[in-house]
Amino acid sequence: MLHPDRLFSSDETQRNIARRLYREVAGLPIISPHGHTDPVWFADNDCFPDPANLLVTPDHYVFRMLYSQGVPLEKLGIQRLDGGGIESDPRKIWQCFADHYHLFLGTPSKIWLDHALHEVFGVNTQLDAESAMEIYDQCNGLLTSEEFRPRALFDRFNIGFLATTESALDDLAAHDRIRESDWDGQVVTTYRPDAVVDPEFEGFSDNLANLASITGEDTSVWQGYLNAHRARRQYFMQRGATATDHGHPIPFTCDLPVSTCQSLLDGALAGTLSASEAELFRGQMLIEMAAMSIEDGLVMQIHAGVVRNHNARVMQEFGRDKGGDLPAAVDYVAGLKSLLDKFGNEQNLNIILFTLDETTYGRDLAPLAGHYPVLKLGPPWWFFDSVEGMLRYKRGVLETAGFYNTCGFNDDTRAFLSIPARHDVARRIDCRHLAELIVEHRLDEDQAFDLAREQAVGLVKQAYKVAAS
Repeated sequence: MLHPDRLFSSDETQRNIARRLYREVAGLPIISPHGHTDPVWFADNDCFPDPANLLVTPDHYVFRMLYSQGVPLEKLGIQRLDGGGIESDPRKIWQCFADHYHLFLGTPSKIWLDHALHEVFGVNTQLDAESAMEIYDQCNGLLTSEEFRPRALFDRFNIGFLATTESALDDLAAHDRIRESDWDGQVVTTYRPDAVVDPEFEGFSDNLANLASITGEDTSVWQGYLNAHRARRQYFMQRGATATDHGHPIPFTCDLPVSTCQSLLDGALAGTLSASEAELFRGQMLIEMAAMSIEDGLVMQIHAGVVRNHNARVMQEFGRDKGGDLPAAVDYVAGLKSLLDKFGNEQNLNIILFTLDETTYGRDLAPLAGHYPVLKLGPPWWFFDSVEGMLRYKRGVLETAGFYNTCGFNDDTRAFLSIPARHDVARRIDCRHLAELIVEHRLDEDQAFDLAREQAVGLVKQAYKVAAS
């Protein structure tokens, strides 16, 4: 059973206050403005195939831990780029997962997985090697029912708004099918242009040729290249997008002459740019994307401070997003200087900053967001989307940035069933932190109740321009 006071303080006074605060927010709708769930799930509304393909194979939090303990990715059903053999029996994948479930002790993954098993599937037995098949069969039997189809679960989870993330080259056919259906779930897309703004992205020149083909713009010419982005952004906005997303290694920005931009584009298409020139190209494109956000109103998200796909062998054999991303030191103050010199005082630009470099929260991000009107702080991301990570974040940024320069919580997940679990954790930690401030007489209780609701729903709706009820 999940303890009703889980994640609250052990101090009785604080715990009692946290309980009251939590009762105010536990039932509020989930606003999920940034994530990586598959829109095909909601477009086709087919039954999920089995527990392994729902809870194990798509979740890099899960398979990166197992891989760290020597479990081959093939054994977990992860597709190889060369089409080589992998485990295809979901029962064997699940048994392997259960055999190693103890590895997740103390991690947020275990909190989320336990929540999904207990709250969604009604499992009352601890998952381990002996209980694996009993739990698999219980979950698998439920997945064939109408109540466990994606749209039914979406409604059951009380999701008021969910944004997926698609490449700039995606045709968004799944989103079109959602919009054309009679279902009223609010699922929108997010514009992710990494494949066509990063010269070091594999197949960059081919990607730009594809961008030219679908927009009718000449992407070998700087202005045509920018116009192609404008066209795609409009295409995404017509399908509900409220935001863009930019996964840059560092938050470097620069404002270069058009002639230099054209030279960089020529080199990018020819594949001759040096690493420093590629960084210049990416830095220029952050400024160009900010300018376009002023034009069209899309909220801009920057996820920086990460070395993506660090494990060269895993990248070569399995491709991107296989758990090999790692934190890297970054400098937001210097990196964003060019962008902020140009646009930092605009009133109609919204930029949300994320990082895996936790040291920047207090040093860079909180002071920046506490001054520049265009900036807001995203919630703790990836490795810091955890109990201690959230508490460190709150204690590191709120005194400088204030609550209202943050933007609530987003789950940023590929694992659909973890969404209610992650939001429940965030709300519990919000209430725990607010209770601490009340007990220390740093916050009145009526203010804390308002802030609990704002952090759960209000701030995120405002930051991402969400009109969900």
